[in-house]
Amino acid sequence: MVAFLYIVTVAVWGTGWLAVQFQLGTVAPAASVTYRFAAAAALMVAFCLLTRRRMRFPLAWHLRAALQGGLLFSTNFYLIYEGSRYLLSGQVAMTFASVVVMNIVGTSLLFAKPVDARTLVGAALGLAGLAAVFRPELAAFDLSRDGSIGLLLCFAGTLSAALGMLTSAVNQRKGMPVLETNAIGMVYGSGLMVVYSLAGGDSFGFEMTAGYVLSLAFLAVFASVIGFWSYLTLVGRIGADRAGYATVLFPVVALPLSTWFEGFAWTPLAFAGVLLVLIGNAVILHRPGGLKSPAVERA
Repeated sequence: MVAFLYIVTVAVWGTGWLAVQFQLGTVAPAASVTYRFAAAAALMVAFCLLTRRRMRFPLAWHLRAALQGGLLFSTNFYLIYEGSRYLLSGQVAMTFASVVVMNIVGTSLLFAKPVDARTLVGAALGLAGLAAVFRPELAAFDLSRDGSIGLLLCFAGTLSAALGMLTSAVNQRKGMPVLETNAIGMVYGSGLMVVYSLAGGDSFGFEMTAGYVLSLAFLAVFASVIGFWSYLTLVGRIGADRAGYATVLFPVVALPLSTWFEGFAWTPLAFAGVLLVLIGNAVILHRPGGLKSPAVERA
């Protein structure tokens, strides 16, 4: 089951970065994020009601779901959508891969979980790979440059995502079910984007083109409903730190798509960087017991 969840997560989120590029244009990023998660929330709530799942949460659970939704279903993607205006989809996927390191640090601090040497080595290799891929942007980092702004926004969005994933891990430990919490969290997340847009004076325009509508449908159904179910279920089973390793594989899917559709230029340094990221991932994952967690083994 854990391997299946990894495959689903990598497949739908690895392709999602390219779909985001079709959301950028005449529609404000905050509006696009609102449409995406409002649609996903409607689908999730409808599914929960049809399957007679309990949707009445106590106030404390609503507050936890709202925090998860604010971090994971609004702020995260708003920042990444803004950053994606300046970067190619493959570069955004590489940036998001840094969430694995954030999750390792966050899990260690939040759950008092020691970090083993293998994890540290793998994380160091992954960071070195990211630095190699983004060497031109890092070497010429300047807030007046579009690439630097995009990189900063995407890293900020990734940090928000990491905090949201850790929040989900805590919520699941409190007994909150994944599907129902995601549904309510998406309601809060899309609502937060509505408030933000109205406060900022953004318009809620819509682009009636095939690229925008189809990419929105893909992001709402596959990347949001299915992707977050598979990933957050993984978080509950094996922890946010190890589930985060799936994000390191996103570039394996995203970069070939970016090469084909956006003309991503492969340099020897970029190739070496991607290879380092993959090696780091392999170092972390190759351990006795594979991807299984104690909870899975007991089941």
